[in-house]
Amino acid sequence: MTGPSSVFDPKSFLKTLTALPGVYRMLNGEGQVLYVGKARNLKQRVSSYFREKHASAKTRRLVSQIHAIEITVTHTEVEALILESALIKELRPRYNILLRDDKGYPYIHISADAFPRLSLHRGAKRGQGRYFGPYPNTNAVRDTLDLLQKIFRLRSCEDSFFHGRTRPCLQYQIKRCTAPCVALIDRESYQRQLCDAVLFLEGRSSQVIDDLAQRMETLAAELKFEEAMRCRDQIIELRHIQQRQHVEGEHGDLDAVACALRDGAACVQVFVFRDGRLLGNRAFFPALPESEEASAILAAFLGQYYLDKVIPAEVLLSHEPVDAPLLAQALQERAGRRIALTPRPRGERARWLAMAQHNAEQALAAQWASQAGMRRRLKALQEALGIDHALSRLECFDISHTQGEATVAACVVFGAEGPLKTDYRRYNIEGITPGNDYAALRQALTRRYSRLREENGRLPDILFVDGGKGQLAEAREMLEELQVAGVMAIGIAKGPERKPGLETLYLCNENRPLILPAGSIALHLVQQIRDEAHRFAITGHRQRRKQARTGSMLDAIPGIGPQRRRALLRQFGGVKQLARAGVEDLSQVDGINTELAQRIYDAFHGGN
Repeated sequence: MTGPSSVFDPKSFLKTLTALPGVYRMLNGEGQVLYVGKARNLKQRVSSYFREKHASAKTRRLVSQIHAIEITVTHTEVEALILESALIKELRPRYNILLRDDKGYPYIHISADAFPRLSLHRGAKRGQGRYFGPYPNTNAVRDTLDLLQKIFRLRSCEDSFFHGRTRPCLQYQIKRCTAPCVALIDRESYQRQLCDAVLFLEGRSSQVIDDLAQRMETLAAELKFEEAMRCRDQIIELRHIQQRQHVEGEHGDLDAVACALRDGAACVQVFVFRDGRLLGNRAFFPALPESEEASAILAAFLGQYYLDKVIPAEVLLSHEPVDAPLLAQALQERAGRRIALTPRPRGERARWLAMAQHNAEQALAAQWASQAGMRRRLKALQEALGIDHALSRLECFDISHTQGEATVAACVVFGAEGPLKTDYRRYNIEGITPGNDYAALRQALTRRYSRLREENGRLPDILFVDGGKGQLAEAREMLEELQVAGVMAIGIAKGPERKPGLETLYLCNENRPLILPAGSIALHLVQQIRDEAHRFAITGHRQRRKQARTGSMLDAIPGIGPQRRRALLRQFGGVKQLARAGVEDLSQVDGINTELAQRIYDAFHGGN
């Protein structure tokens, strides 16, 4: 391994480089990783960057920025491929194809309680019970949960709500729950309904229908007609779902993955089939360093996408990925079983892949149309500010409070794609004089950019702050203290009477402010990012103020001290659930009599 330096000597480095398989990381002068690659023969692969005359402008730019190369030797090329995918997802180098997948996939969780709960779960699987998924998006999970509640009537409420009930809730009234909280169903009957739900989630709905049919006949013979009709209704609903969701000719787990390209942009569409049912689909727009072939995009996508997900037995592909046999072997080692990568399938599989391909093309066309206007506005802003390079990332800060109460700073981020909402951040401001917007802005900027510096995060081309010369001075001073270079700070001052179209832009090192024409598309972009920052900030402020006021509401009720406050919150699981409770529910808490319960209820519902 060689460390960052001002001059990189490739000849000296290559003399000592091993010919074993492994992963190489190319770094710039600041120690940031530019590119991660794998190789069967490290010496041969890395040498090719320095002895060939590359036709690709991207590769020439990459080589010109290399100041160091780090090497990790592996036992096999498959190990190198797995490590490469993990490092790309972690380090996000600018010259690699990057999968933008910031949110974990949702699952359905069945808890391990006496009366298990059905819920949507995202994140680490720390709780006991069973998990089903992953599903392509939360809508697919919610649709499935809705069906399960409608057919099997299992509880979905929080444990705190469940244990605090003295009478059935609305879910029981609308026939979405059997009210185990108040013992309207015994444990054995509830477990029978749960077993049917599990079989349904496992894709064995036909077995559920057979069991229900047999149960219906038995109940009818015993003259239990109401229960028999309930089984009949379940069978009808399940048969309807089978007709709607079953994939003819498919009886296992598979994904259909299609890639569409257009003018240097790509969309990868994934259709998810589990146990013969289509669970949904999701579109991804990988960040491309430059024009890439679909085969290379799919290879990079599959390695990163399946890094932390359950891999189905078969993956249908619109194009054969680069190093397909090696990729298949890597996925098999990760899954611990055989994985089939099938490019250009036939028959029924071809129809589903064609649907994925069509959706990928449609999603890319829609995104391209929406981004075309954004690119024009970025270009207009670049020209208006006299910047000699293309703008790719803009950030804007705004401060929101009510007379100094519950101050919140918000940061919104825009790129060539428009608003990058996964990069938005809010900061709760503490330890300042209430109402001091300058101190609030300084705290938020320091917290954000010191972290970006520590983590080698991506800095914006322009930092907008909502305000005039004072806010701009704070931003400029903070950037200098943190030694953040290459970021242009601009203050956005509202015009006379705060009318849109009359904004004044204050730039660092410029004596005169910049006033853009009211009809300028560059000004429209500035207004959009400023308004989005204001919306995001005021939403966060209102939420924080509401939480503070709701939390203090208990303290203002006569007869509620620290001990009773803790008992109430522990019993109901939080202020939100407490506010929904009735007088009868409140009076069941130790230390809360009927009179005090009425006072608590009135405090939350405006009673006298």
